[in-house]
Amino acid sequence: MSAEPTIVTTLGALVSNRVFPDVAPENTARPYITYQQVGGTGINFLDQATVPNKRHARFQINVWAETREEVVTLMGQVETALRGLTALQPTVEAAPVASYEPDTGLRGSRQDFSFLS
Repeated sequence: MSAEPTIVTTLGALVSNRVFPDVAPENTARPYITYQQVGGTGINFLDQATVPNKRHARFQINVWAETREEVVTLMGQVETALRGLTALQPTVEAAPVASYEPDTGLRGSRQDFSFLS
């Protein structure tokens, strides 16, 4: 089972379901969220023959909005919402990192989270 559907549903509630893998479609209303799976840690057993029934996944969550204040508020809501997914054993991997896209004028923030599903 992938953590992705749960993450998308949870974050969609924050931005009227404007949550997209990788990039948002052109002219998407703001604010919106994009995400990418950016790795994870393999789960291995000593006998090497046992296949784990869970997978670890690391996701980068990106929020995009018009103003820095809106971005900071939304990223805080994202972190709170994802921490609440206790069935996925969430871990906050890093603090948010601010970004700016000069071509679009969008303000952004990205943060990494890990899940076990």
